[in-house]
Amino acid sequence: MGNAEKTGTTPDFTTTVTGSARVGRGRELKKATEAYWAGTIDQQSLLDTAATLRRENWSGLLRAGLDSVPVNTFSFYDQVLDTAVLLGCLPPRFDGIADDLDRYFAAARGSDTVPPLEMTKWFDTNYHYLVPEISDTTTFSLHPEKVLGEIAEAVALGMPVRPVVIGPITFLRLAKAVDGAGDPIGRVDELIGLYVDLLTKLAQAGAAWVQLDEPTLVTDLDEEALRAVTRAYKALAADYERPAIVVSSYFGDLGPALPVLAATPIEAIGIDLVYGDGDAVAGVPELASKLLVAGVVDGRNIWRADLDAALAKLGTLLGSARAVAVSTSCSTLHVPYSLGAESGLDDNLRGWLAFADEKVDEVVTLSRALRHGRDTVSAEFAAARAALATRATDPRLHNDELRARLAALGDDAATRGDAEARRAAQRERLGLPVLPTTTIGSYPQTVEIRRARAELRSGKINNAGYRQRMRDEIAAVIKLQEELDIDVLVHGEPERNDMVQYFAEQLDGFFATQNGWVQSYGTRCVRPPILFGDVTRPHPMTVEWISYAQSLTNRPVKGMLTGPVTILAWSFVRDDQPLADSADQVALAIRDETVDLEAAGTMIIQVDEPALRELLPLRDADKAAYLEWAVHAFRLSTSGIADSTQIHTHLCYSEFGEVINAIADLNADVTSIEAARSAMEVLDDLNGIGFSNEVGPGVYDIHSPRVPSIDEIATSLRQAHKAVPAQRLWVNPDCGLKTRKTDEVTAALGNLVAAAKQVRDELA
Repeated sequence: MGNAEKTGTTPDFTTTVTGSARVGRGRELKKATEAYWAGTIDQQSLLDTAATLRRENWSGLLRAGLDSVPVNTFSFYDQVLDTAVLLGCLPPRFDGIADDLDRYFAAARGSDTVPPLEMTKWFDTNYHYLVPEISDTTTFSLHPEKVLGEIAEAVALGMPVRPVVIGPITFLRLAKAVDGAGDPIGRVDELIGLYVDLLTKLAQAGAAWVQLDEPTLVTDLDEEALRAVTRAYKALAADYERPAIVVSSYFGDLGPALPVLAATPIEAIGIDLVYGDGDAVAGVPELASKLLVAGVVDGRNIWRADLDAALAKLGTLLGSARAVAVSTSCSTLHVPYSLGAESGLDDNLRGWLAFADEKVDEVVTLSRALRHGRDTVSAEFAAARAALATRATDPRLHNDELRARLAALGDDAATRGDAEARRAAQRERLGLPVLPTTTIGSYPQTVEIRRARAELRSGKINNAGYRQRMRDEIAAVIKLQEELDIDVLVHGEPERNDMVQYFAEQLDGFFATQNGWVQSYGTRCVRPPILFGDVTRPHPMTVEWISYAQSLTNRPVKGMLTGPVTILAWSFVRDDQPLADSADQVALAIRDETVDLEAAGTMIIQVDEPALRELLPLRDADKAAYLEWAVHAFRLSTSGIADSTQIHTHLCYSEFGEVINAIADLNADVTSIEAARSAMEVLDDLNGIGFSNEVGPGVYDIHSPRVPSIDEIATSLRQAHKAVPAQRLWVNPDCGLKTRKTDEVTAALGNLVAAAKQVRDELA
């Protein structure tokens, strides 16, 4: 079936979404998966839960009015890992695991004998994906059972299916070359034949359309990558039995990739018109023969769409393409399921918001207006106008006192004293040994902690009773750390539901949802707060807890705060002012907290910025401006204290190379950083820029349940010492310990301390 014939015989779709969430409205998949890992349900029970979730999701989208339903967006852990399985390229270290699902989970989490794949952020979102490993010995082979199985399920239910698969260019550009292999994009020709075979099988299974996701096309591409795009999509869209192809991009503007893609014989292109520029469409005449899937409803933030503006944008596209379909800008994986699950929202705020269900309704409304006229959905348009009008006048969005305080800050508000002088003052004050040991902050959220939180919500205990339970947990964590002989302690954060939500609940200008769960990775779900107004701190947020913990020990206890950039990155942020302005407002609140902690006697304060890399713009031209305000916000938050008070920060699970200079510019006294899964690669990057402050590279990976041995940690520490002098080297895990079990943590930290002492003795 050739391209011309296909255009004439395959009906266009008009109304869809790019993808959707999979964890379940009640996090059913998370609970079932963790139960399977714990051995309390069998594999068939897990598979049954997954099938139910898929069926409910597809049926809901069809009832809402979509005429093309995305399938194969379900995943037990991650869609990039799913693609590695599809292409048969899991590393050979997992070959010894016979069961397919257990092998899959081992690649995601590791096992007792093998480490997992590296994890990092999905473009500029807070979703994490598993990084494929490609070596010179990697061979590709097609294993389409998952996608074909989901198509069969959906077709049996009468669904207008559109399977979604990550495209070959994005897959290879996200992959990591290992064992000295060259750039994986050089192997695109090996994948083209597999994708042709896959597309043939999809057509035979009943798919009229296939969506190949290529978000990497909105990043800066060199000529080799653009040639790979041309080569791949000319071959995939050639004359053979296949579905019609829509190549979907999101998270930004296609830029130079748009005319390259349009020149291939694919039938449709999906573009992001929320974070990308729709004006470029008019300059590409090849689009006149294609279906344009217009992402005019924001798939990654929670604000209600301006329907009038979106419809006007759609109208400008009608003359540039053969047809226009209405869609979300990206998958609704990144937003909660429904506003219907939320109480506590005032009328104004509720009117400004749209979660996934509401976004699907917006897509359907816009599609009807585009095809049948605005009058057919006049009530929906009027409701949107009325709700949005209240944002312009709500006093919570403009705090004159806060804005005047920020305007009055001088240039020195974001500077501290000389780093070497600070180091000397801190060493004298703290008296720590060489290779000091510490943890990142959180300790396991035990059954007792969760029970206390539930009993507080239900009224079984009052606030005083809850606070006493949290004090008991803190005392237990302090005692454990002293028994393990850790040098710098933490209070374990039992009172914190989440490292961002905890602060959002205490800052004016935020709203914390009750059921707004979003997948971060695997079974890890978070409830991003909603930053809707100007941000102020009405009272201290952590001082009481840290002071209590410090009263229990003579060892230093770190004050634990979340940095302004991470609070923004892990929240749904307001879209009516520059992000830099919101960052400074949050930074001022954190600054006030550091000053109060220091006044209470806290000697070490950790301000975590794990999301520094996450918000980095996808285009090089935009990166410098972002890093400038991000670094300024961190320094503003940490520069109100004395040189003798030590500032720590923490970064994790990102590709650090692009922000390595910014990490140095943060000017934290100690930077703890993910390094275990990436084999200490980040230390070479830091050395390359002359980084001279203290650093704690993670010596074991906390996202795996396996307990590392003393020898394994000591080997990692020796490797780190090759790059960093012992006088500047700290010993810590990769990340917080919240998601681990207490016995795992106790064993792992015992080995960490033993390894640190062993290497200290070697150095002595």
